[in-house]
Amino acid sequence: MAGWFLLIVFAGFLPDSVMKIAMVRAGARPPFPIVMHMHAALMGTFMLLLLAQSTLMATGRRALHMQLGIVAFAFVPLLVVVGVVLAPTIYHQVWGFAQTAAPEMKTKLQQRLLSLDNILLIQIQVGILFPILMAIGLKARAGNAGLHKRMMFLATAVPLPAAFDRMEWLPTTLPGSPLACVLYVMMAVSPMFLWDVVRNRRVHEAYWIWLALYVPASVVMIVLWDTPLWHNAARAMMGV
Repeated sequence: MAGWFLLIVFAGFLPDSVMKIAMVRAGARPPFPIVMHMHAALMGTFMLLLLAQSTLMATGRRALHMQLGIVAFAFVPLLVVVGVVLAPTIYHQVWGFAQTAAPEMKTKLQQRLLSLDNILLIQIQVGILFPILMAIGLKARAGNAGLHKRMMFLATAVPLPAAFDRMEWLPTTLPGSPLACVLYVMMAVSPMFLWDVVRNRRVHEAYWIWLALYVPASVVMIVLWDTPLWHNAARAMMGV
């Protein structure tokens, strides 16, 4: 599962990043803000940490797994803080360009702002669910190893729409609806779920906890998506 998640991240971000770096070098778009580099470095390291931790347990090195796990306690709050800073940074960057752009470019940037309003819904969902699910998983590490290991993956799956959305070759419901984002996340965790059910012949409590949080949050996101109410609320939150 750790390798599968990494494959999803690489498939989404690698071609997109190469393209955008080329655009920056060609002067076709502004340089990335520092906070975006920080986010990329932290999230990339976290994904590698997930792979390392999974490998350590699979090869019986539990003591080293527990020692390395201490790093997760620092990474989770750092990821959340950087994510909270990143969303308004990108938003204000686009908004600032829209104020001084030529008329034809201003129209495109205003459309981009509408898109960022909606993306903010996904970012809020991730910003709330990721730390909650991680906290549940980390708290269970000593007394409930089964919940701990599953929740580490289920929590990590929540931000995966950022990778799926960059795979332009995938069928999608965007920009009209975020339903595809929700379905692709469920698809991403399905190998673990199916293997788990076949092996243990029951649905582990971790999945019920995850669904109890993820499904209602996704329903709220779908209902609010691209509505005037949400666009007004997003602008108010961003202070523009």
